Amino acid sequence: MQSPCLTLNDPRGWITRRTRTGQPAMTTDDNLQPEAPKTRRALAKAERRQTLIEATITSIAEFGLSGTTMARVTEIAGTSIGLANFYFDSKERLFEAVLQHLADEERTLWQTRNADATLTASERLIALVDARFHPRSCDREKLAVWFAFWGDAGARDIYRRIVGSMDEERLEATVAMIESLGRASGAPHHDARQTALGLEAFYDGLWLNLLLYPDDFKRLACRQRAIEHLAALFPSQIAVPQTVATRDTTTSKPRV
Repeated sequence: MQSPCLTLNDPRGWITRRTRTGQPAMTTDDNLQPEAPKTRRALAKAERRQTLIEATITSIAEFGLSGTTMARVTEIAGTSIGLANFYFDSKERLFEAVLQHLADEERTLWQTRNADATLTASERLIALVDARFHPRSCDREKLAVWFAFWGDAGARDIYRRIVGSMDEERLEATVAMIESLGRASGAPHHDARQTALGLEAFYDGLWLNLLLYPDDFKRLACRQRAIEHLAALFPSQIAVPQTVATRDTTTSKPRV
């Protein structure tokens, strides 16, 4: 039997032909099919889920972890409890989603700013400060959520499970930057890890002041203070920044 072939009046191979087994063979059109985009339903589901996460952030910031209930979250979100239970079968699952959202947001900020391979170690340290005090992450509602999880004994396990790896990843990146600065200066840092831990504590202290004393501490001024601290630690490699605009400076004696 003659093997199947394309007809002569089908030069582009658009007519389906069959193989010796009788199954349709792949034609040119099969390779040209674009990947199907997300459906409207999938996008709507993602938006509703995100609305619940954002409503939970608002609730925790105002009422704390213990005062945040599914009923309160759905009231803020303008949805039903049934819909909330469809996405999150318990309050713990909702809290986990909130932490994952905040962790992903912060990780994306500092990794994006450090993605440029041409940055020096000192520029990477400043980029990390920029990420910690970025308006998207350094927001009083979100700061309140971080401190709520840090301060609640029952929530710390959730925090360590969801965010612990990101904290360690950022710490190790900071250690590597400090060690690189030491090598560049010809004077290796005696304990880069302890210095990195100190920086993390310093940034957290500024976050706490932003949360507790919003009239006295402003985001841009805290960013400047963080870079001034870096300049004090590494004076030959990081310059003291110029003073930020008066409208965003601190007005009280520093508490950190």
